[in-house]
Amino acid sequence: MRRRLPAVALALGIALALLAAAPALAAGYRYWSFWDGGAGGGAGGVKWSYATQGPSLARPADGAVQGFRFAVSKDAAAQAAQPRAAADFEAVCGGTAPVDGRKRVALVIDFGVPEDAPAGDTPPGAAPRTACAQVAPDATTAEALASVAKPLRYNSAALLCAISGYPKQGCGDQVAQSPASAAPSASTSASTSAEAETGGGGPSAGLLAGIAAVAALAAAAVWQSRRRTR
Repeated sequence: MRRRLPAVALALGIALALLAAAPALAAGYRYWSFWDGGAGGGAGGVKWSYATQGPSLARPADGAVQGFRFAVSKDAAAQAAQPRAAADFEAVCGGTAPVDGRKRVALVIDFGVPEDAPAGDTPPGAAPRTACAQVAPDATTAEALASVAKPLRYNSAALLCAISGYPKQGCGDQVAQSPASAAPSASTSASTSAEAETGGGGPSAGLLAGIAAVAALAAAAVWQSRRRTR
């Protein structure tokens, strides 16, 4: 029994080391998040909610408010940065007269802050932009956005990478951060087709994979120790 302890202790030591390093390796994602402001409502009446579909699948109704925000966020749903303008249909589309056979969709486009911009790039304006898109009744949010904020850029997995040409490069990049600083230190592509369609991200996927690897190491260590005792 005593011979098993060193192997088990080693595996546990590796697990503890990885868990201790997790805060230092906490990752964020630099991307355009997509938000649903509901239908109608006043300046303070409708709150943003993280969209459950990507803009290429969502088909907003007449009177809907849709928002986009570019930022570095640690978690797609729980900690993603919301648009900094109210989800107010009247404020955006109140001056646009209805047209038969068309729907009005209020769009809020927040290019974010300079701190979240990729290296060598700058947000095209400090304040969020708004636009009232008049599109066909069955149009998606992506089609509404394209009608007022070209050029748009997508990657091969249909993930929205740029609105009005911002940012110039990159798409859903992972940004490693330390607890003491939010400054980006490295980035790799983090998008998948599933994330593109749902609007979700996967900041915790790497951590889950690490935990699974540690569990496998621990099991292997115990198995090896048992072989030696036979």
